[in-house]
Amino acid sequence: MKERNDDYSKRRTHLKKMSDEELKTYFFDLANKLVDPLVDLAYRNTSKSIERSVLLRMGFSSIEAKAIVNLLDEHNLLRKGAGHCVYKIAKTFNVSIRDAGLKIEDGTHLNYLVEVFNHA
Repeated sequence: MKERNDDYSKRRTHLKKMSDEELKTYFFDLANKLVDPLVDLAYRNTSKSIERSVLLRMGFSSIEAKAIVNLLDEHNLLRKGAGHCVYKIAKTFNVSIRDAGLKIEDGTHLNYLVEVFNHA
């Protein structure tokens, strides 16, 4: 058999003295560091389809959800979450979730949302 020329023995010296528990902890620390950028990307970003899905679960029709999401996207508010925007309007103006979404759809409170979220 042909001998392998690699540096595995040198690279593993810092692992040699670790117990199984320490190795396990070290492995999971490295795994967390590896996926942190992915978790951060998912946390900070969304898509139109995800936001439409949220609105559908809040009781809006697909046509209403699409209109709300498109309007929020045009005003750079989609990153705040369509459901969050609808909820914010509902609580601020003391209206139902449905009425809040319909008010966003017709453009009634878009300026309020832009002002609130740009100052946050």
